[in-house]
Amino acid sequence: MKPFVLLATRAEDVPADEEYALFLRYTGLAPDELRRVRLEAGPMPRLDLDEISGIFVGGGPFNASDPAEKKSPVQHRVESEFAALLDEVVARDFPFLGACYGVGTLGAHQGAVIDRTHSEPISVVPVSLTAAGASDPLLAGLPATFEAFVGHKEAISRLPASATLLASSPTCPVQMFKVGENVYATQFHPELDVDGITTRIHAYAGHGYFAAEELELTLTAVRRAAVSHPSRMLRTFVSRYAR
Repeated sequence: MKPFVLLATRAEDVPADEEYALFLRYTGLAPDELRRVRLEAGPMPRLDLDEISGIFVGGGPFNASDPAEKKSPVQHRVESEFAALLDEVVARDFPFLGACYGVGTLGAHQGAVIDRTHSEPISVVPVSLTAAGASDPLLAGLPATFEAFVGHKEAISRLPASATLLASSPTCPVQMFKVGENVYATQFHPELDVDGITTRIHAYAGHGYFAAEELELTLTAVRRAAVSHPSRMLRTFVSRYAR
């Protein structure tokens, strides 16, 4: 089998390593079948799409809607690299699944309006499939509404005509969309479980996702409901596209 690739941008080793471990667990892939590239550490290597099965994108600290002058040199580089990669991915309709930061990368590439209108605190929210989502093969077997982990400062407030809306939540209208047949992005985190999001809550305390005095409230919020369905799409992605 040709390997999959995980493009990651987390600078902190503990949540970065756990993110990779979670993708391994829920895709069912072995380390040699899921190559990780930490983009915050250096330039994106050239990816020969003919030599890989598909691309995952993890979450990260970058916000596409930040003013250009507030973006770091690393963020500018990563955004430029993603833009070039997505030119080829979209043109070829190549298997791609971006989780959380995937909304910023694929959304920005397609001309979506990304702003802070529909941000969501770190929590569990009900995500509901649209008619297109209910019939999409990547979401096969998922209930019409399922619980998912979220936590984001920005979101898409308007999708371009090139995109198909697949899922929404009560406070965030674009929770998942696709371009073509094989290029997907989610606002929620399909890779996370309770232990994983707990690690991130502690790692990113002080990063503006919640006030210092809200740590315990945030930990309680992610335990309010069982989350088990979203991760199924990761294994489905692998079974659909492994070659």
